[in-house]
Amino acid sequence: MHMLTRRRFIAISAAGAGLAALPARATGLYDWRGQALGAEARILIDHPDAEAITTRAAAEIARLEAIFSLYKADSALARLNQDGILTAPPFELLQCLALSSQIHAASNGLFDPSIQPLWALYANRFAAGTAPTAEDLRKTQTQVGWQNVTFDEEAIRLAPDMALTLNGIAQGFIADRIADQLRAEGLDNILVNTGEFRALGSMPDGAAWPVQLTTGGDVPLVNRALASSAALGTTFDQAGKVGHILNPRTGTPAPATWQLVSISAPQAALADALSTTACLLDDKAAVQALIGKFDQVKIETLA
Repeated sequence: MHMLTRRRFIAISAAGAGLAALPARATGLYDWRGQALGAEARILIDHPDAEAITTRAAAEIARLEAIFSLYKADSALARLNQDGILTAPPFELLQCLALSSQIHAASNGLFDPSIQPLWALYANRFAAGTAPTAEDLRKTQTQVGWQNVTFDEEAIRLAPDMALTLNGIAQGFIADRIADQLRAEGLDNILVNTGEFRALGSMPDGAAWPVQLTTGGDVPLVNRALASSAALGTTFDQAGKVGHILNPRTGTPAPATWQLVSISAPQAALADALSTTACLLDDKAAVQALIGKFDQVKIETLA
């Protein structure tokens, strides 16, 4: 499976990244900054050993990138896509696939990580200055189908010509893993941002973490996660009209119904996947029906 480089991806995208921001009032906290799967990553922490703690967290982010990245040729996911099989897969990859299966079922197939061949088709066609044809879509859709992915502790197997992307869930998953690591060290009052947000406790002063939205206002987080998606947040075309969230049933981009979808949940991976899927739904009732299948999930913004 041909794979775009990160540089080429950025060149052909209108990249409307940064749908939410860390609280402006969080001054006096140690502010670690880095990258996670190509997105800005930050950890806000108030602790005398903050530098050492965030150094360990950064190492864990790098380890997880070596599992989930589409742009590192030797990552577990890249090797799976290249070979169609991955033996003795990392536990974290199996966890992510298991959650993906839950959301695939709950969304009646709208959340489908096997759309990577469609994503590559759009990216490559628009990079060449054209759009996919109906015949392109027909052929490529034969390579899509979550039912053709099997996995257990021994191996993950894909049908011929299939490939996976976990870009709609992995950033949230990494935020959860970092929060779990910090909690295991006995820490609280931390905000993790790996492209999606996970609050561990509250701010050191006891107030909720006020994560700001680009559409205005903020979402208070205490022991909770927040993820945001937008149909036109990243686009394939220079005009910014062909979005990156693709419908596995039709092969077409999500309609630009919502400028921003923000969903909070107990886990960032769940919020991440649900906010992505919600972009494929064109009315609030359908979004509410989807998230109602999961405990303690809430629509924060649907604008």
